[in-house]
Amino acid sequence: MTAPSHMVDTSLIDRLPAIKGRLTPQAPLKNQAWLRVGGPAEVLFQPLDEEDLVTFLKNCPLDIPVMVLGVGSNLLIRDGGIHGVVIKMGPAFGRIQVEGDTITAGAAAMDLNIARAAKDASLAGFEFLCGIPGTLGGALRMNAGAHGRETKDLVTSVRAVTRQGDIITLSPADMGFAYRRTTVSPELIFLGATLKGTQDLSENIQVRMQEITAKRQDSQPIRSRTAGSTFANPEGQKAWELIDRAGCRGLRLGGAMMSEQHCNFMINTGEATAADLENLGEEVRRRVKETTGIDLRWEVRRIGESLPPSNPTD
Repeated sequence: MTAPSHMVDTSLIDRLPAIKGRLTPQAPLKNQAWLRVGGPAEVLFQPLDEEDLVTFLKNCPLDIPVMVLGVGSNLLIRDGGIHGVVIKMGPAFGRIQVEGDTITAGAAAMDLNIARAAKDASLAGFEFLCGIPGTLGGALRMNAGAHGRETKDLVTSVRAVTRQGDIITLSPADMGFAYRRTTVSPELIFLGATLKGTQDLSENIQVRMQEITAKRQDSQPIRSRTAGSTFANPEGQKAWELIDRAGCRGLRLGGAMMSEQHCNFMINTGEATAADLENLGEEVRRRVKETTGIDLRWEVRRIGESLPPSNPTD
């Protein structure tokens, strides 16, 4: 896919600092997100390690937009792609260490791997993470949760780096955890966190993880191209019930569809564009508002530029 003209800046790479990792111009992102849609990153930066990332940020001009991309499990990348620099953290940011009842994990560590490490160390409280298909960085950003637990219940401290390249430590209060979000600046890049659990028998933890996995397989379209829950639950309500009441179960727009199995999950049936998916979501919001008077809030994070509408041929 060709980037829109306002995104093409042949001088951007030349303005970026020297790094040890990799810089890729016009890097395809479609296969980086679970919905399998979206345009390219103007520049994709894959830092070698934390020092490389900090050096880059300290020397990157502040007028250049910078954002982090995890595994794209709760993300909708628009068809026009992303202006500026997209940072993709590699294995150096995914380490997991256990000491006593504490786990220290990098932002790129998969939630499932953290849950498994906790189980192996006989640490309870992390089981819900096995049902969240993302990284710790994403879980911190959106205070991911399930089965009555949230990321905030585990966090004792968070390490982050500012847009200027300064490393800071945040307390849970600094994070401003709320339902499926935090109040910290979107410019902060999470490096990792220290998480605390409680002692339990590993076999007990394993049973709970198996129950969570089975429930997820039975209730969610996990084998489809989806991004998890599309909308956050309004207070005292369940989003899927509101969507169902508005007649949107199985609703289609182009190649996008609200799942028949779990109607708060949006699916790319194979040929959807990001515009199809976003427009479908907005139509669901409109119908729910019309039916119930409730405004649904997107839980899926939408980023990037939309393509202008194509002119029909004569």
